[in-house]
Amino acid sequence: MNEVRVCYEKLSPFLNEQNRRLFAGAQAIAHGRGGVRMAAAATGIAINTVRAGISRLQKDPLPHLSRSRAPGGGRKRLVATDATLSESLERLVDPATRGDPMSALRWTCKSTTRLAAELRAQGHQVSQRTVCDLLHRSHYSLQGLRKQKEGEQNPDRNAQFEHIARRVQEFQDDGQPVISVDTKKKELIGDFKNGGREWMPAGEPEKVRTYDFVDKELGKVSPYGVYDIFRNEGWVSVGIDHDTAAFAVASIRHWWEEMGRASYPNARKLLITADGGGSNGSRTRLWKLELQKFATSCGIELSVSHFPPGTSKWNKIEHRMFCHITQNWRGRPLISRQAVVELIGQTTTQAGLKIRSSLDESLYPSGIKVSDQQMTQISLIPDPFHGEWNYSIMAKEL
Repeated sequence: MNEVRVCYEKLSPFLNEQNRRLFAGAQAIAHGRGGVRMAAAATGIAINTVRAGISRLQKDPLPHLSRSRAPGGGRKRLVATDATLSESLERLVDPATRGDPMSALRWTCKSTTRLAAELRAQGHQVSQRTVCDLLHRSHYSLQGLRKQKEGEQNPDRNAQFEHIARRVQEFQDDGQPVISVDTKKKELIGDFKNGGREWMPAGEPEKVRTYDFVDKELGKVSPYGVYDIFRNEGWVSVGIDHDTAAFAVASIRHWWEEMGRASYPNARKLLITADGGGSNGSRTRLWKLELQKFATSCGIELSVSHFPPGTSKWNKIEHRMFCHITQNWRGRPLISRQAVVELIGQTTTQAGLKIRSSLDESLYPSGIKVSDQQMTQISLIPDPFHGEWNYSIMAKEL
């Protein structure tokens, strides 16, 4: 028996379930009387399994050995023995019903662990692994939320895009500047976590604060960007006060004084494409009043075209400039205002994007009201097509 045990221990790792039965059966036959008990004791295989091996060996011809079990053998799939399992699981994850209305999962996370627990509460004997397999077989996968709905669309949404495209082409053909403007999200200044990852020595991540409470001394900054569509150049004013219309127009003024005037010495007019809301919103009176002051001071006509509501992602500055700035400072804490300015100024792309930036420490109080009388002093000419979105402001002394 010891020889059989040693032999079995050597071969066992290379044998499948059927071959182990056949080995034990062959040893029992070779031993003769009492061989079944000897083989069972030497191999640890049950006596009935040894007898099953003997029965297989005595059959003629010997069945094909490519399978451990005969076709149809083994434990049946749970869906075959539990006819309602798939239907119950489908009700829990159905995106239309958000799960069984009587289930606590209707508005909770549909993890496989919780789905399995809910199914067991309904009387199904199912594990988390089985739930996962069933979901994959039903062509489900883990899904995140995708920002794609733009809300209620204005019937002239596409017409406005076409109008802007025509205006941009007209200005380009005439050699006049076109800029895209917007405010980037406010950024916390200090040793706070910033999204993304950066290559650093293994096991030596830069330590930052656990909580994102505003530093009372450093506060936040509001980067306002101006992107020159034709020259692929940009300007960013990093403001330390409120993001108001006065700050927005001041940023455009800084671009014109630092970059625009030199790039377009013969400019007679300027086209500004902007979102429909925020500090440069189409309904913001202070925006129009400040633009009038700017037009008067620089002596050029300002044309403005706003994107339709809910379409800010189509603003060129978003995917031609701001996205590259975010990529440039990923994984780095913005430890100071000057660091923000320098990181913005270092942003470049293979397409040749160049950005200049400066810190704007001026104060821009919020809540400034523009009276009806002040509005009458603005030389504003609405466009025949959606004058609330498209208009021009002529140079005029206030």
